[in-house]
Amino acid sequence: MSGRAIRLGILVPSSNTALEPLTTSLLTSINASLPNTPNITAHFSRFPVTTISLSITGLAQFDLAPILFAASLLAHANVDIIGWSGTAAGWLGFEKDVELCARIEEETGIKATTSVLALNKVLGLWGVERLGLVTPYVDDVQAKIVQNYGKIGVRIVGEEHLRVEKNSAIADIGEGVLDGMVREVIGVGGVQAVTTFCTNLIAAQRVRFWEEKYDVPVFDTVTTVVWDMLRELGVDMSGVEGWGMIFKKV
Repeated sequence: MSGRAIRLGILVPSSNTALEPLTTSLLTSINASLPNTPNITAHFSRFPVTTISLSITGLAQFDLAPILFAASLLAHANVDIIGWSGTAAGWLGFEKDVELCARIEEETGIKATTSVLALNKVLGLWGVERLGLVTPYVDDVQAKIVQNYGKIGVRIVGEEHLRVEKNSAIADIGEGVLDGMVREVIGVGGVQAVTTFCTNLIAAQRVRFWEEKYDVPVFDTVTTVVWDMLRELGVDMSGVEGWGMIFKKV
């Protein structure tokens, strides 16, 4: 990468209004924390997603073709890595993100990762077997996420969800609501960590507050994909402050 900026290519659901500002704020902090690292920039590409459900139309939004097209546009910018900043694999199955990353790498020659695959790496690094889950999703989507984590040996011991189907409405959920949801799942005995699992939740900036209050790591899915992209590029993130415990184990 020589001395030029490190370019992160990030795939965005079209109706998401949270992850771009949060990612930009996170990278501003990372750049300030790592003065000896080349400047890190984010470049975004969207594909259509408007609702989160298990309906035929809801699931079809995550067909590979439109996502791969969005990834191909990021390749035009010579990004160093591509990240899917979304959580659909939580209900579709983690193998969907594995397949997506393989196809992106095959078609663009650029390494890829996702919010969910990154989260699963974090859970492994921290040895998390009992997880608290906070989402805005509807009942059957939430149930699928719980089921899929159970399959990889991570038991959801506390969960909160808001039954929101329209994706654009998720970004309107306030910190007060999220504070209550995190408090409830941390109150369940045995929770080793919490995830705020949706990249349209405006939650990443609140992680430090929750961690300091409850002394439990909180892994937000906007942050996990950035963490993993930089990790894959060999960036030393040990000096990053203000965005959670995730940066303490790299």
